[in-house]
Order: sequence, then structure tokens, then C-alpha cells
Amino acid sequence: MVTFLAGGTGTPKLLDGATRVWDADSISVVANTGDDVELGGHLVCPDVDTVLFAGGGVLDRETWWGIADDTTATHEELRRLADEVGLGTEPRYLDAKAQTAGREIARWRRFSGVGEFMEIGDRDRAVHVTRTSLLDEGRTLTEAVRVLADAFDLEVELLPMSDDPVATLIHTADGEMIHFQEYWVARRGDPAVADVEFRGARGAEPTAAVRDALAEPVVIGPSNPVTSVGPMLALPGFETALSETPVVAVSPFVDDEVFSGPAADLMAGVGRDPSTAGVAASYPFADAFVLDTDDPTELEGRHVERTDTRIDDADDAERVARTCERALAAVSDAEVAE
Repeated sequence: MVTFLAGGTGTPKLLDGATRVWDADSISVVANTGDDVELGGHLVCPDVDTVLFAGGGVLDRETWWGIADDTTATHEELRRLADEVGLGTEPRYLDAKAQTAGREIARWRRFSGVGEFMEIGDRDRAVHVTRTSLLDEGRTLTEAVRVLADAFDLEVELLPMSDDPVATLIHTADGEMIHFQEYWVARRGDPAVADVEFRGARGAEPTAAVRDALAEPVVIGPSNPVTSVGPMLALPGFETALSETPVVAVSPFVDDEVFSGPAADLMAGVGRDPSTAGVAASYPFADAFVLDTDDPTELEGRHVERTDTRIDDADDAERVARTCERALAAVSDAEVAE
């Protein structure tokens, strides 16, 4: 049994190879939900759905978002209507009172659907409508995701990190507070980051299924340490659980060069070194790291395995996953020897 922590695109790419190394039914995936938003009344879970669609064989692998060859008729009409009456298509974050009204799971992450700043495909939207309706029927987020996983014939166990609301909010150098999706999707990471807040994390809990998954060896893929993994680590007891099981992390950096996404800017914004060394400092519980062969970083006191960590296809993913397997074996053997 092995558990992967998933956020963004890094870990979902790695999972393409993980299922060649481990039996799919022995893999659990704990997905970040700090990026989730309620858009026009429907709960959108980007990191959960990337794993869902990838495992279901329908992911748009050009964008690593949404369903391949999906149509966008509803999205386009929403934007046309907003433009027609001069409302624009910028993010419309609802007011403070609305943020804590309605379904609790959506707290602090509610956006109006007017102009729909995130592009949602038509089949993709059906997933969000189904998930939100299951929540309104009284299911937990974990239960709703399990229904969707069955619908997409997912072989791995997919678990949202919590059934409680946690919102990743970016505090900018200009004094604004914006949701991560507005920061990354609408503004393309343009505002300078002053801090990152995981609102609600202190009052949230990992689910029982997540706690069970964390009792197994854990692999943290090459995901963003701040906004992909950070919301999970902010949950009470999560980091403690990781300190009690073998953990291997794949760096999303080669020294101080990040493969993709806003990880470098976010790490710098929260006062961490945007580099492999900074990733290691962010994961004090990690027993081993998988680093790129071109990465000169030395991590004293940590086991290190090296390979080409770029993942462009399933063969690349398998190479990195097998390196993770070696690293897990090495730290497990070391624990037995002690």
C-alpha cells in the first residue's frame, strides 16, 4: 500500500507511472481541496478532478484541466450575457456575509457565476452539478467524490483531504486578499505575494479515510509546496501523521529552477527559499527525496535518490515512480536496521 499527496499537475503526472509500479488498488491519493471554489453555486474541485479525469482516461492533457474535447457552450453564453449588459468577465468574489452563508463546504471561496472567469466545459460542469447536488442531499465531500470515482471507473482510491472547508487565500503586496484561483487563473500570478492563508484549516480535520491512508508509506509528488501541499499540512494532525510513516518527496525544482507553475513566486512570497533546499526545509518530516540528476543540492541527513525528474509522458512517470519506490525501500530498510 502507498499513499500519494496530490495537488496541481505534478502528482497526477506521476500517477501515470505509479500504476505501473504499484497495483492500482493499493494506491490511495489524498487530494488538496484548498483550491476549491464555489462558482455560480457549484463546487469546483480542481485538484480532485485532475486525478479523477486522468484516472478515468478523459483528462485534457494539453491543459491538465477539464475533460478532453469538451464543449464550452454554457461557459461562452455566460460570458456573452455578462458582456452584453456591461458586467464584464472579471472574478466576482461574493461579499463577506455570503462567504459564510449556505453550504458550509464552500465557505470563503464563493464566486458569482456572472461572466464565469474560469472556463468550465459542459461535461465538466455536469461533474460539478452532480457533486454539489450530492452534498445538498447530505453526502460528505468524501462520499460525493467516491460516487464520481465509481462513475469514471477510477482504480485508485481518491480522497479529498478534508470534508471541512479550507480556502487558500493570497495576500498580495498591495494589501489585497484574493482566492488562489483568482490569483492564478484570472491574474496569471501577476500580483506579488506577501503571504498565503489557509482559512479554516485550524477548525478542519483530515477525514478518517485520510488518516488511515497516512498510516501507509507516503509519496509527495513534484507539486507546489505552498498551495498544493500546504493546505494539507495546515490540517491538525496531518504533519504529525507524516512524521510517523516513511515519506519520500519529489522536488518540483532543479536547484532553483522550477519545472512549471507559480511555486517559486509563492515560496518566495512566504519567506522560503524557492529551490530544492527550500522544499526540503518545507518538509522536515520527509525521510528521503528524489532529485533530478542535474540538481547539485546536497541534503544532509536525508536519503537522496536521483533520476531525470522531468515528466512528459507515462514512461517518464514510471521512471520517477520507480525511483520513489527505491527511496521508500531504502528508508524502510534503514528503520528496520535501527
